[in-house]
Amino acid sequence: MTHDRNAAAQARRTALIDAINQVFTLFRLNYHNQYLKAFGNAAELNEVKRLWLEMLGQFDARTLLAAAKSVIETSEYLPTLRTMIYHCERASSDPGMPDAHSAYLEACRAPSPKAAHPWSHPAVYHAGKRCDWYFLQTTSEAVAFPVFRDIYEEVCLSVRNGVQLEEPAPPALPDKAAEPLDKARNQEKLQALRDSLKL
Repeated sequence: MTHDRNAAAQARRTALIDAINQVFTLFRLNYHNQYLKAFGNAAELNEVKRLWLEMLGQFDARTLLAAAKSVIETSEYLPTLRTMIYHCERASSDPGMPDAHSAYLEACRAPSPKAAHPWSHPAVYHAGKRCDWYFLQTTSEAVAFPVFRDIYEEVCLSVRNGVQLEEPAPPALPDKAAEPLDKARNQEKLQALRDSLKL
């Protein structure tokens, strides 16, 4: 079992190394002059590749290549590592998962009961719940959004890593409705309430 796990981890790492090399080849072909200016030194290029491998290791090889193609399609400039992480997050996101700000607005505007709201994605509900609904509704966006964004990105990462989120379930109705009180019992309760309020 341990041998299988080690073999799988090694195969994944090999695929990531191959993907990083392909990404840098794509960047060299598309950003030729910028690339040569940034990575003219082979030793420095290897250090940069090692850093990217470490920082992008949470993503799979397919995501890295999709992100590199997205960068090439949208930017005239050689990307920074932060830009690459952003494109990887977008490439690996569940198609129904909104961006952090849209998710924040949805979480703030959802009516109660929250579990009954038709969420765009369960990640939004779970991030809102972890963030605390009251905090979201009573705190300014300048303060609340960064807190929500960090939690939401953590939830999204867990989804990308294969965690299945529970669908929010509205509270169930009781199996049996309470028996209505008879007239005499209602009068007693009303009198007790009046006495407690000194009416």
